[in-house]
This record gives sequence, structure tokens and C-alpha cells, in this order.
Amino acid sequence: MKISDFLSPADVMIDVRANDKSRLLRELSDKAAARTGLKEDEVFEQIVKREALGSTGVGNGVALPHSRIGGLRSPFGLLARLRQPVDFEAIDEQPVNIVFLLLIPEGADNNALASIARALRTHDSLEQIRAARTPDEIFRAITELGSP
Repeated sequence: MKISDFLSPADVMIDVRANDKSRLLRELSDKAAARTGLKEDEVFEQIVKREALGSTGVGNGVALPHSRIGGLRSPFGLLARLRQPVDFEAIDEQPVNIVFLLLIPEGADNNALASIARALRTHDSLEQIRAARTPDEIFRAITELGSP
């Protein structure tokens, strides 16, 4: 699965401001709900419920909050680069400044999540995303990196 199958240029945000993890997840959940037609509270609750199982902060300043959502027809992603890193309780205990929120239909496989994880695991890919000056540059970087 290609990242461009579930992420559009309109769903890439740059210089997002958030004081903490909870506010960041609320903001991203609200935007995802608006773009998918889902209820804001449902998306936020599902993301927080998954996060309670263990932080999705995967290290190197990256977090991949995700959840399965009933009623969703296809995977949906949002990519946010934060203005200032926030504590995300990541496995390496470092703050996060790149967040990819992913909503997955119930019963779907994990191909979308695997595509994101592959694209965001190398130093070079993260450098490109952090150096990008516009959302379009970030979109091109992540979709090129995540292509099979």
C-alpha cells in the first residue's frame, strides 16, 4: 500500500502548535473527524484508548498514533510537523515533532501502518521531512519514501 493511498497534500500540516500530547491528539483527531465525516469525540476517544495501551511514540522524534474506527471505509492519515516538540512518552524518552495520525477501518490489515513505519524509520527520511519548507514538500518526501 502506498502512503498516497491514504494521505493527501491537504492532510499535511506544518508548524503545528501544541502544548502537550493530549491537546495535540485532540487537534489531530478533530481535523481527521472533519475530513472523514466521523464524530470528533469518537475519533479522539479511540486514539486515546489505543494510546493508553502504550505510547505510539516510536523514537527519533516520531509518533504514530492510530486506531481502528468503525464506519470508516478506507485508511485515512494526517501528517503533522510540530513547531516545538512535545513529550509523547516515546520509547526513547525523546520529545516528538513528527506525528502521523492514522485511522484504519475495522477488519483492515496493517499495511498502511507498516508503510508509514518504513518511511519514517531512517535518519535520511526524517531529515528530509524536517528540512521541508512547505506541506507539499513534506507530502512529496513522505510519499516518495513510502513508495514500494
